[in-house]
Amino acid sequence: MSLTVIIIFTACMAFIFLYSLVQLSLVINYKNSEKQELKQAVAPETWPHVTVQLPVYNEYYVIEGLIDSVCNFDYPIDKLEIQVLDDSNDETIELIKNKISYYQKLGFDISHVRRNDRVGYKAGALKYGTSICKGEFIAIFDADFKPDQKFLKATVPHFKNENTGVVQTKWGYTNSKYSTLTQLQEFGLNAHFSIEQVGRNSGQHFINFNGTAGVWRKSCIIDAGGWESDTLTEDLDLSYRAQLRNWKFIYLEDVISPSELPIEINALKAQQYRWTKGAAECFLKNFKSVLISGNIKFTTKVHALFHLMNSSVFLLILLMAILSLPVILAKSELENTVLIQISSVFMFSWLILGLFYYTSFKKHSNKSLGHFFLKFISFLAVSMGLSLHNSMAVLEGYFGRKTPFIRTPKFNINEPNQKWENNIYRVKKISSITYFEGILLIYFLYALKVALDHHDYAMIPFLCFLICGYAFVFFSSIIHLNRASRKKIVYEKAI
Repeated sequence: MSLTVIIIFTACMAFIFLYSLVQLSLVINYKNSEKQELKQAVAPETWPHVTVQLPVYNEYYVIEGLIDSVCNFDYPIDKLEIQVLDDSNDETIELIKNKISYYQKLGFDISHVRRNDRVGYKAGALKYGTSICKGEFIAIFDADFKPDQKFLKATVPHFKNENTGVVQTKWGYTNSKYSTLTQLQEFGLNAHFSIEQVGRNSGQHFINFNGTAGVWRKSCIIDAGGWESDTLTEDLDLSYRAQLRNWKFIYLEDVISPSELPIEINALKAQQYRWTKGAAECFLKNFKSVLISGNIKFTTKVHALFHLMNSSVFLLILLMAILSLPVILAKSELENTVLIQISSVFMFSWLILGLFYYTSFKKHSNKSLGHFFLKFISFLAVSMGLSLHNSMAVLEGYFGRKTPFIRTPKFNINEPNQKWENNIYRVKKISSITYFEGILLIYFLYALKVALDHHDYAMIPFLCFLICGYAFVFFSSIIHLNRASRKKIVYEKAI
């Protein structure tokens, strides 16, 4: 039994090591891309017709800012169509009507597109909008984005090659300094939008449309089979189907589209749930097509598979965390086992991941190595603290359990002194998973005591990461919900 536990634990570390090697190759690709001379796209003599789609659902706090931003685009007004794909059922509807009426009087081709139901959620709204839109190209923005007025003129020229299907831009953040939570999100997402997206794109591997702040060629969407709602990440799914059809994607790191980060942990959990479960669903749906495709090279297949399995790392972290106590006890019985010695080699994974995030950190910050180290260990700890929550989402994805598309609550809050507790979209109920996070926190504390008793110093850092991460996630989940509940009670009494 002890040997079995060690083998499983080592196998998990082996996969994470392979994953880190893939990340290392992206760092190398990224560094090489920095040496390449950037080619500026030439503006067309005649600007093509572009449709801007805004898929929204109950976005009372941010929808007006979004509409204002896209109506401020520096683009020929006679070549611009704006569709507000509105599935709302609250006061957002009236705000949209008023804004659309205002801009229609100014000569904008802007329409309020309503459906009878929310079939397909965001994917369904995009599918319907695409079927009736006028544009040759389609720009898509989520409700919390405030794109720059030069956005279309910075992206549309890159479609000169008729084989280009998507131009994706980098996300920026209006509220990254709001709290420790938003700073850590920025730290992690910057690595994705720089190292991963640029690394894959420069290596001619598959990248993904990020659901927003990008432009599609309409014929690419149609050729790839259109928007489908059988996964929670319709953007990743369509991206893979399009690239398997040999459409090329372009990523522009220097074009930044500001957006809002979740400012409370339960909103972040809702977002993470959708992303991780959707990624697992996309893996099941697309991995066979990737493996059997004769149109893509072997290295691209490897990167694609690890890309699609990205969220599965949370499953491995959770399994390793649960096995930590049995491993400590097993190691005391099998001190000279070769597997134990081999497993130490896989600890280099953390050094490689450190390099991955440090490369991104240096790109976006001029702060010290010490500041990076603090951010990195904090980010790893909180990521581990989310491993139970995200693993449940991944398992649901792999086992085919269908759930609704849960939107991420938007707050339109950017400054630290602004309050969010009265937000009508805030999460109002603690998930049952949160209580299990508390139980696991106690388990890891006990495991740490056992590790100290057995002088297993190699396991102690791992357990400390787990303890700090689970403590942060567990207590933040409860505190944030209680803050909102108390604020609601005081508000109701005042009324």
